[in-house]
Amino acid sequence: MPRADQLVFPSRRERWEDRRKEGTHRKLLDEFFDHPTLLAVSRLVNQGLLDSVDFPISTGKEGGVFRATRGTEYRAVKIYRIGNTTFRHLPPYALEELRQQTSVRNFGGLIIGWTRREHTILSRLADAGVRAPHPYGHLRNVLVMEFIGDERGAAPRLKDAVVEDPAALYEDLVAQIRAMLTGAGLVHGDLSPYNTLYWQDRVVLIDVAQAIRSDHPQAKALLERDLTHYAKFIGRLGYPVDPADFLSAVGGDRLAAKPAEE
Repeated sequence: MPRADQLVFPSRRERWEDRRKEGTHRKLLDEFFDHPTLLAVSRLVNQGLLDSVDFPISTGKEGGVFRATRGTEYRAVKIYRIGNTTFRHLPPYALEELRQQTSVRNFGGLIIGWTRREHTILSRLADAGVRAPHPYGHLRNVLVMEFIGDERGAAPRLKDAVVEDPAALYEDLVAQIRAMLTGAGLVHGDLSPYNTLYWQDRVVLIDVAQAIRSDHPQAKALLERDLTHYAKFIGRLGYPVDPADFLSAVGGDRLAAKPAEE
């Protein structure tokens, strides 16, 4: 059994062709893979969820997503940074729900809870038939899920993708968001072309940890904001979309609006 750190960015030729990138990998290793995280990855390997973490797909202030290998297939590994800076970028309404769901108040415990929350929501979306990465398991601040892409690379974000049929894109978005709303009873709350993947001419919804119940007081306002982001994007592709019609198509017009404050 290799050491825990040898499971991350293995140096075999088929795993890493460009040796000039080793410095960058070492920096990422230091940033994301502290000793507890390495131990979590090692335990997930022992559970058969992956064999190794290959290279980064995307990194940000809250965490990073890495491609992993399991046998002959690829998987995605999402790692949240442990620290108070992570919470500066999380929506307050979702963070409040998380605090209500767990008795832990320290940052490390909340991050672990946030990882578990994303796994749970992904499972709920899978049950509702929503196109999102399938979750395989989680431990501590590490989430293992389906890799969207192929041997040539990860699926692009919608904002970077070539969309040949904007009308079909709109209909696909309607179907997926409606399934999330009516099937899973959830509103994403942070949808846009920046955090939607586009693979084989179909959308894949990602970054779902901040999703809230459809009966939440802010659900309708957040859904309207999500749909406005998409409507503007699709409009720029030459297919005008009325946000009000979009809202009705996904079933959001039946949501109760947040009561006016007196």
